[in-house]
Amino acid sequence: MDLEKRTARQPVEPSAEPTAGQTAGRQQTPVRQQAPVRQQTHEGQQTPEGCLAVVIRIPVRIVVLVLVVPVRMAWDVLVVVGRFLTDAVLRPVGRALLWVGRAVFVWPWVALWRYVVVPVALGLGWLGYRLLVVPVVWVYRYALTPVGHAIAWVAAGIWGGVVWVATGLWAGVVWVARGVWAGLGWLYRWTLAPLGRGVAWLARGVGVGIAAVAVALFTAVAWLVRHLLVVPVVWLYRYALTPVGHAVAWVARGVVRLVRMIFAGLWLGVYWTLRVLLVLPAIAVWRWVLTPVGRLLVVVGREIRDALGHAWRVAGRISLVVGRFLANLFRWIFVEPTRWVYRTVLTPAGHFVRDAVWKPVAAAGRAVGRTTRQALATARESVRQARAGVRSALFGQPTRPPSVHGREPRAAETRTLGSSKTALTKD
Repeated sequence: MDLEKRTARQPVEPSAEPTAGQTAGRQQTPVRQQAPVRQQTHEGQQTPEGCLAVVIRIPVRIVVLVLVVPVRMAWDVLVVVGRFLTDAVLRPVGRALLWVGRAVFVWPWVALWRYVVVPVALGLGWLGYRLLVVPVVWVYRYALTPVGHAIAWVAAGIWGGVVWVATGLWAGVVWVARGVWAGLGWLYRWTLAPLGRGVAWLARGVGVGIAAVAVALFTAVAWLVRHLLVVPVVWLYRYALTPVGHAVAWVARGVVRLVRMIFAGLWLGVYWTLRVLLVLPAIAVWRWVLTPVGRLLVVVGREIRDALGHAWRVAGRISLVVGRFLANLFRWIFVEPTRWVYRTVLTPAGHFVRDAVWKPVAAAGRAVGRTTRQALATARESVRQARAGVRSALFGQPTRPPSVHGREPRAAETRTLGSSKTALTKD
């Protein structure tokens, strides 16, 4: 049992100037030198381990093995007990509970559905069909359908009359509308059109006058607005507001620069204060305390994890060996003696008891039973004959019905040498 990991082998550096014997050996056996080089290359890929891992590996594995072996053995015992309970207790109990559940909850509902609900539903469906559907279909077929056909015939006649009357009325309305339209056309052509042309000519003259007055007013108002409002506003913006705005902007830039310098100084002070008081100590603690401790904990955790896995596997082997030993011990102490006693003592004794005791007793019992049955049969026959004699003495012989020949025709008799079945030789 190898509890220590093998360290990586360091490849041996060849000398700079090989001797003549080495050169000859290399020339003679070039194939043999390739395998060690490949092995060194393959082993050189393993990551090197520190001395701490090598030092703590064996104690950790020993301690973990001592702690894990009882746990693994208890776990194996629990697994065996659980499997035995599952196979011997839980599965039969579960099947029994399943059967009881079906018998209590499923089968009554199935029987209720099959023998109560379904027949009642079928009966209600048949009753509803006979009491509702059949009368409704009869009423629809022999009452509503003829009435509907009669109503449709009457409605068709009425609709034809209405259409004939409406056609005549529409023709009259069309003739009247044509006359009215002709009168309206004459009125529009000789009255409304000349009147409209005169009104349009008058409106054009009035529009031209109003446009001339509006143009004159707009020109005067535009000249007044330009010289009384626009020119003073432009002069005020150019020679008053612009210099004042430039001065205000220059002052604002100076104030912003001053505030920026003040806040920059404060930020530098706070930054260096926090850096000196918090960041540098935190970096030092992380670099010189937490990182080494973390690496140590990682190494210890990895070794404990590997040790637990290795110890669990070794404990499994040990538990298997102990289990086999206990099974063999149980077989040697209990099973084999019991089997030997059963085979060499109980089996011959049972055969002797069977041949010397049980078989004669069974034969005697069968003979007694046979004799008893014969005596009981004789007694029943005697009682039956005595009862028949008393009945015939008191009431006489009962009348027997006449015997009737077989009602079914008998099959044809078998043809023999002394009989004939043909038409010429028939008896």
